[in-house]
Amino acid sequence: MMLNHALRLAAAVIAVVFCAQAIVRGNDEHTGRGKRPNIVLVVADDLSPDLGCYGNDAIRTPNIDRLAAQGVRLRRAFCTTASCSASRSVILTGLYNHANAQYGHEHSYHHFRTYDDLKSLPVWLSEAGYRTARIGKLHVGPESVYHFDVALPGGARSPVQMAENCKDFVSAGDDRPFFLYYCTADPHRSGARVADDPQHPDAFGNRPQGYPGVEEVAYDADDVRVPAFLPDTPTCRAELAQYYQSVSRVDQGLGRLIDVLREAGVYDNTLIVVTSDHGIAFPGAKTTLYEPGMVVPMIVTGPNIERRGQWCDAMVSLVDLAPTLLDAAGALPNEEISVDGDSGDTKPDAPKLHGRSFLAALNEENPKGWDEVFASHTFHEITMYYPMRCVRSRKYKLIWNIAHGLPYPFASDLWEAPTWQDVYQHGPDAMYGRRTVDAYIHRPAFELFDLENDPDETHNLADDPRYTDVLKEMQGRIKQFQKRTSDPWVLKWEYE
Repeated sequence: MMLNHALRLAAAVIAVVFCAQAIVRGNDEHTGRGKRPNIVLVVADDLSPDLGCYGNDAIRTPNIDRLAAQGVRLRRAFCTTASCSASRSVILTGLYNHANAQYGHEHSYHHFRTYDDLKSLPVWLSEAGYRTARIGKLHVGPESVYHFDVALPGGARSPVQMAENCKDFVSAGDDRPFFLYYCTADPHRSGARVADDPQHPDAFGNRPQGYPGVEEVAYDADDVRVPAFLPDTPTCRAELAQYYQSVSRVDQGLGRLIDVLREAGVYDNTLIVVTSDHGIAFPGAKTTLYEPGMVVPMIVTGPNIERRGQWCDAMVSLVDLAPTLLDAAGALPNEEISVDGDSGDTKPDAPKLHGRSFLAALNEENPKGWDEVFASHTFHEITMYYPMRCVRSRKYKLIWNIAHGLPYPFASDLWEAPTWQDVYQHGPDAMYGRRTVDAYIHRPAFELFDLENDPDETHNLADDPRYTDVLKEMQGRIKQFQKRTSDPWVLKWEYE
């Protein structure tokens, strides 16, 4: 009797186990677990939304445009800091750089580094069973924080060759999904001046001998679109034509990368995100928190993207990118971390990720709850201390220039830019786009803009008594943001 009861109990336990396994298998099949998407994150360098699919019909980007037609374009995507290393640290950690300590450039004597006790996107994905590889520009450190299984070879100015060098990785025949971080150095300024040497590259890396696999696309300066923040001068148009050529090189690299994914038979199960670390490398954009510096392209396509060729009007930030990709991988963490560097103190109000996943928001054109972004900039190069904090809603934007007593510092390549020098030599009252040279260099503590009526950010409303309540409300939003993300610069409100 007891034996029969024991046998029945054992049978019931076995049945429960098999049932649970069946449920898990069913859930795996339903969610794609075990068939989780591969992830390809493409980050161009200093690329504004100067693409055909974003309405610029003067530039030729057919491959990116085709990708956009298969997925969703975000109309309001923003960086958090318009500086290369700092922005890339935000992309990969999901933390603002005032919390991850990558305040500025990683390379050379600048030597900004992320806290060595943090984790980044490739590490999280590796722990979740992904194999990871990077190619092109990394520009963050230390390596232990930003560890990839494989660092693929390839010059970051040669995007088609970069794509070719990804073939073995994406077609490895490994059952695990993969994460590929593909980062071009185009269309960044090269910092090189055109020399008498006919083989010398121009300021945007274009060179007469070209790059392997690239059919260089040259542009006539008369055909480019000059954005409002830049001066419409022959010098500026010539530089924009060079920038366009570099963008077209990025487009060809992406086109070849898509071919590589298709040839490997993995394209249909690959989530692809195309974006940039921040806006175009011209004064008035890069290193600023004005719109031309903050606005970036963001195109998402993949197996679970329901809407095709559509826009999403959610306001998202690059701090949201890591959470979104981890969400797609089923690997979104929720535990807490220390943001105090060496102290090891864990703050209960400091979430592991400052951003949040916008994966579900892509299924709507106007999703609720995505109406505000924040920005945090402190350095570019070590010689460029100019902390700024910013809150941007759909209507208003407030920039707090914490070091407003200092003249605005220039990145070395932007200071030397012919477009800037061409105007600067005419004195402080010369117009650089919609601002005078003096207004660009000497900024007030607060800059408040009504973006609906002043999209070019030319009328500062901070001292207008009609906007006192708006100013106070936006200042309060910045303070809340700083407290929530453990920003040390929050002390400035009280002590200075």
